[in-house]
Amino acid sequence: MDYDAIIIGSGAGGLAAAVCLSREGKKVLVLEQHDVPGGWCHSFYLNGYRFSPGVHYIGLLGKGESTSELYEGLGIANDLVFFRMNPKAYEHCWIGDERVHLPAGLEELKTALGERFPHEKKGINKYLTTVKNVSTQLHLIPKMSGFWDNVTIPFRTRHLGKYGLFSLKKVMDWHLKDPLLIKALNVQCGDHGLPPGKASFPLHCAVMDHYFSGGFYPMGGGGAIVKAMTNVVKKNGSEVRTSTGVKRILTEGTKKKKAIGVELENGEKIYAETVISNADPNRTYLEMVGKENLSDKLIKRLSNTKYSCTSLMLFLTIDMDVKAAGLDSGNIWMMQDKDTDVLFEEMMQADISTGEEFPGMFISCTTLKDPPSFDGKYHVLEVVTYIHRNAFDQFNGEDQKRSPEYLAFKERMANKIIKSLERVLPGVSDKIIQKDLGTPMTNEYYINSTDGSVYGTEKSFKQTGPFAYKTKSEIDKLYLCGASIISHGVAGAAYSGVQTAAKILGCTQDDLIQPDETQNIRIYDAEDQSDYPEWMLKKMEVKRARVGSGLKHLLKDEVE
Repeated sequence: MDYDAIIIGSGAGGLAAAVCLSREGKKVLVLEQHDVPGGWCHSFYLNGYRFSPGVHYIGLLGKGESTSELYEGLGIANDLVFFRMNPKAYEHCWIGDERVHLPAGLEELKTALGERFPHEKKGINKYLTTVKNVSTQLHLIPKMSGFWDNVTIPFRTRHLGKYGLFSLKKVMDWHLKDPLLIKALNVQCGDHGLPPGKASFPLHCAVMDHYFSGGFYPMGGGGAIVKAMTNVVKKNGSEVRTSTGVKRILTEGTKKKKAIGVELENGEKIYAETVISNADPNRTYLEMVGKENLSDKLIKRLSNTKYSCTSLMLFLTIDMDVKAAGLDSGNIWMMQDKDTDVLFEEMMQADISTGEEFPGMFISCTTLKDPPSFDGKYHVLEVVTYIHRNAFDQFNGEDQKRSPEYLAFKERMANKIIKSLERVLPGVSDKIIQKDLGTPMTNEYYINSTDGSVYGTEKSFKQTGPFAYKTKSEIDKLYLCGASIISHGVAGAAYSGVQTAAKILGCTQDDLIQPDETQNIRIYDAEDQSDYPEWMLKKMEVKRARVGSGLKHLLKDEVE
C-alpha cells in the first residue's frame, strides 16, 4: 500500500481526520480538487482583499467549551486568534422596519428579549431554557458508553425525549405568541437552511446553543483554520495535495466490496489501507464508487436523499465608512416582515429574476470582524441569500467558460442584492470598488457539492441524528466525514472527522480530543482595540500603509 489512509476532500472534516490519523503515526494523503485546501473553510483573494465564503462566525470558543476543546485537542489552538463579535448584539435582526438585537450570553439574551417583549417574558425564559436543556442532552449521547450511562439515559435526556420528535415551529408555538419575537428567534434557521416547519427542533437547539456564548471570527478568515490544520498534517509527515481531483474510488471483491485506493482524474492510481471521503454521499457513492458496487438498499436511500439549499453570495470591496453608516462586527439578518416559513418558500422559487429585491439576506463585514484585515480605507462585505438550485437550471451543461447569458443573469442578480443592501448602507451602489457573485454553479465547481448545497444533506429530521449517513460505509475500508455526517458547520464537520478517525483507530472521540493546558486560543474584542498586543498593532499599521495598492487599476470597475 502507498498510504495508510487517503482522504478525498480537504474540508474541515477531512483535515481533522488527517490530523488525528497522522498524529497516531499513520501515513495520510489528503487530495483536494480545488487549487487551495479547505473546502467551504477556504479563503480566496480578489486583488489583495480576502473573502471566506463558508466561515462567517463560530461559537463555543471559551475555555472548556466544545470548539475550544476541539482546537486544543487537534493541537492548533496556539496557532489561532479569534475576535469576539459585538457581545451586545452579535446578531442584528432587520425584520421589515423592526430591529431586534441578540446579545451574547443566555441570561443576557433572556433579559434583552424580556425587556423588548415584556408580555412574553415567561415564555422566553421557558423556551430558551428548553433549547439549552435539549442541546446539552443531545451532546451527552455520544459520551454515554458504560452500563450506568445507558441505564440513566431516560432521566438524563428527558427534555430531548419530550421534544425530540417535533419541528421547531411546533415547539416554538407552544411557548411564544408574538410574531416579531418568533421571527427574530428564527433568524438562525439560516445556519441550517430549513424553515421552522421543516427543521428538527433538536438540531435547531444545537445551532442556537452553539452561539449562546456569542459569535467569534478567526483572524485571517477561514483560511487561517485551514492553514493551522494543514501545517499539523505536514508536520506529522503526511501530505496535502491540491489541484488533484479523484475520478473514482477503487474497490475489489465480489460479494463484499472493499476500498483499496483511488484513481485520479489524470489516470494515476494510488492505493491505501483505508479511504475516507469528505465529499457528500451523492458524490462519494454514485460518482466515485459507482452504482454497480452498491447495495439496492443504499441506492434507494441515495435516490431519496435531499440536499440543503444553495446560495448566491456577493463579494464586495467598498470605499465607504461603514461604521459611520451604523455597521459593527455583528451579523445582519435582513428579511421581509413575513412568517419565516412563507419567507423560505418565496426564497426557494425557481424564478428569481422577478421582483426588485430578495426576501431575505445575510450581511457580514469581515473587515469589522477581523480588524487587522482592514487597510484603513476599503471594507469587505459578504452578502448571502439562499435559493433553490433549479433557479440556475437554464445554464446546466455549461463548462467553465460561462455563456454571455449566464454572465448577464449573474450581473442582474448581483444588482438585485445590492438594491436590498442599500437599505442597510444607503449610497453603497456608488462606493463599490470591486464585486463578484458566487452562484450555485460556483459552489459546484469549487466545492464540488451536490446541487451547490451549502450544508450537505438537508437537515430535516429524517436525515439527521440517528438517521444521518454513518461514518462507516457498507463498503469495507471506506469511511465518510463532513457536513452530511454527524453534524454540519465548521466545528460540526471537524468533529465528524475526529469521529471518523476514532472509528478507524478503534477508540473514542474523547481519546483523540484531550484537554491540553499548553494549548490556548487567543481571543480579542473586535469592537475594542485597547488590549491588542504590540505585534497585532504593528500588523495593522503595516496593512494600512499599503492601502489601495492592489486596487489602483480597478477603481469603480467590476472584477471580471
